[in-house]
Amino acid sequence: MKEWVDIRKDDKHVARERAAAREMRKSAWWQRQIASGVCHYCGRQVGAAALTLDHVVPVARGGRSNKGNVVPACDACNKSKGALTPAERILAELEHQADGPDVEPVS
Repeated sequence: MKEWVDIRKDDKHVARERAAAREMRKSAWWQRQIASGVCHYCGRQVGAAALTLDHVVPVARGGRSNKGNVVPACDACNKSKGALTPAERILAELEHQADGPDVEPVS
């Protein structure tokens, strides 16, 4: 999958949106979002302090720091998602499932 994900980020856009995200983390709205302590992606209860602000459409891919594009995510989910869009993440998971378990063939 990595061979077809092309990221051409606009450094000015990234800087602007990261600054907006820093401000958003201070907002009462964001505090309400993380209050339950639940990761948007895996549903695990990790506590509010362990949640990160994840851009559903990554900033490096043109995503914005607005209420419709950010979700609370645990560190593991945020890192595994990386710079993938939601569709690319689903495709990566399907590709991983199609590969099957890493089992040596029996001869």
